[in-house]
Amino acid sequence: MSFDRLIKKIVETQNPTVAGLDPKLDFIPDYIKENAYMEYGKTLEGAAAALFEFNKGLIDALYDIVPAVKPQAAYYEMYGWHGVHALQKTIEYAKSKGLFVITDGKRNDIGTTMTAYAKAHLGITDIEGESAEAFGSDALTVNAYLGTDGVKPVIDVCKEYDKGLFVLVKTSNPSSGELQDRILDDNLTVYRTMGNMCESWGKDLMGEYGYSGVGAVVGATYTKQLGELRKALPHTFFLVPGYGAQGGGAADVAPAFDENGLGAIINSSRGIMCAWKKEAGLDTKDYALAARREALRMRDEIVSYIGGIKL
Repeated sequence: MSFDRLIKKIVETQNPTVAGLDPKLDFIPDYIKENAYMEYGKTLEGAAAALFEFNKGLIDALYDIVPAVKPQAAYYEMYGWHGVHALQKTIEYAKSKGLFVITDGKRNDIGTTMTAYAKAHLGITDIEGESAEAFGSDALTVNAYLGTDGVKPVIDVCKEYDKGLFVLVKTSNPSSGELQDRILDDNLTVYRTMGNMCESWGKDLMGEYGYSGVGAVVGATYTKQLGELRKALPHTFFLVPGYGAQGGGAADVAPAFDENGLGAIINSSRGIMCAWKKEAGLDTKDYALAARREALRMRDEIVSYIGGIKL
């Protein structure tokens, strides 16, 4: 099962974190952008070339210390097909380094349309009898507020190609409670109900280590809810955004883990990508080394709260 591979990587690296690859041009050192613009001009192609070169440097510096990366599709799509190509190349390069890749796309539709999303990001595309892998990620984030009709097509693709999905449950943004904290007729919150659905959906995708291939996105900014959901959803693996730049710290994310230090992977995007901006006097060509130092600092801080990680 897909998340078994992720769990093994977490144990191998003793690191329950994922580096978000959400690059903005402002995050990229000038020398990378200048080289790209010299070749392609200040165009969509030039911007996409800068994104990919930046990502390659980060991946080279991180692949042996983090188990996974998480590119957010929107930061690539804004540069048109050139940006989408940069996303595909980023995924391919990360996988060549042995990293588990989570595409943060938050896809949301039903039926054959959702199947198309799932096959694009996780499966194989049929071309009149020939087949090709479009993106090839290991997992995809999914907005399941259309219900089972929007999730079953992804689960079917995950079964076929040994992939996973993370369902939005309790998100890290400040206004998430406007809907997700509402109390339903059974006295459960909307987010708790969605979490229970993840447990149910995951029964057909159970892995070797007690977690299913249907994970949940639960924000670091809601510590109490993290603990509540960890107890309520023993078979659901968590993807936890909101660490670092959004305000979450190691103490906030600690309730996401089980007694073995498993059960969750914590995301940091800007904190890692922009670490070079916080080191006074740093040669910008060492941006990736700064990212590595921040990733190690983050790992050590979280592990100091949860202890060792074991199967």
